[in-house]
Amino acid sequence: MKNHIYVTLILCCNIFGILSFEIVNQWNLLNFDLPYDVGPEISDIRLENTVFTGLEMSEDRFFIATPRLRAGVPATLSTISRNTPRGSSPILRAYPDWSMHGVLRGDLNCSGLISVYRIKTDSCQRLWVLDSGVVTSIDDFRMVCPPKIVIFDIHTDQIVRTIVLPRQVARTNSLLTNLIIDEEVQGACDSAFVYMSDTASPGIVVYDARSERSWRLFDPSFFPDPDFGNYNIEGETFTLMDGVVGLAHSPYLGILFYQPLATDRIFSIPTSAITKGPQAEFEQLPVSLVGRKSSQGLGITVNVNDDTLYFSPMTETSVASWNPVTNRQTVLAHDPKRLQFLAEMRWKPDGSIWVLSTRFQKFFKRTISPSEVNLRLIRIPADGDHYSGGDNFIYY
Repeated sequence: MKNHIYVTLILCCNIFGILSFEIVNQWNLLNFDLPYDVGPEISDIRLENTVFTGLEMSEDRFFIATPRLRAGVPATLSTISRNTPRGSSPILRAYPDWSMHGVLRGDLNCSGLISVYRIKTDSCQRLWVLDSGVVTSIDDFRMVCPPKIVIFDIHTDQIVRTIVLPRQVARTNSLLTNLIIDEEVQGACDSAFVYMSDTASPGIVVYDARSERSWRLFDPSFFPDPDFGNYNIEGETFTLMDGVVGLAHSPYLGILFYQPLATDRIFSIPTSAITKGPQAEFEQLPVSLVGRKSSQGLGITVNVNDDTLYFSPMTETSVASWNPVTNRQTVLAHDPKRLQFLAEMRWKPDGSIWVLSTRFQKFFKRTISPSEVNLRLIRIPADGDHYSGGDNFIYY
């Protein structure tokens, strides 16, 4: 992508019809298959504090990440079957088992999973789990363990590798929330590069799996914009000053797309600049402004076949797309009730878009109602009905 490409991705205030998408599963509150010996700590479980942010899938399972934003989250990584009735509320099973989730019992063994925001699989069918090591990040932000990556073989559910990130790439208030596995630069699996977002101490952390080196990158574009720290979803407002969190990768273009939460912008940087090694003193990264959105957003993803970028402007409760090559802009779906705060967006090779929709504003403000649907796993089909054209965007 050339640095001068610039497009304003702005949804207008028109109300679109409800367009085609599928509610795969939905929950009022997430529920867990608790171990039989859970003991008195069951009284410490707070399902009203449990919200998902990360999604991955295998042939038979969905993997769900539920970070410990507040106290009382039973497990931070779980699975559900892909073979459940549509619209049902399946019980989550701790992954790989409850022995890795001892925080609720006060067991802060750093070999277990502390707080996971997102997960990704590689081409070797292994699950890369990014563990922030931070608990109660909304309330008092306690880093109880160093951040790490735990890699599981999803066929055996066994750990094949654990990578503890060194102190020089983390900060005292680091919160690693997202990751991209880049298998194009120097090889797949144990030769991959991993790009991670540090949301609270804004930066990009890079890990070279072949050399086992890691480094940290800095740019002002990683930081939140105070003009966009307030959010409005269906008339309900809240404030959250989060830095870089949304990540998407185009292998063909060799570009990492990213966005802070508190911004109306999407940025990009060539992966060649990320993978060449630590940033030199006073070196500026070759960051490009991809475009502006009509409101803040969290999840972004890329169709690797044609490099279409998918995003979700939060206030508009929509899923939209933009192709940087053709400048084609499309509204895929709009729904004020069911497309709120899309914490995760994933493009899959069949062309479908999978999203995690949460009423995060209500979790955040402690106004959640257990009698209402608050969390949804949604699939937008590749061939679903949608509106296409430029009438609902302003661009130049």
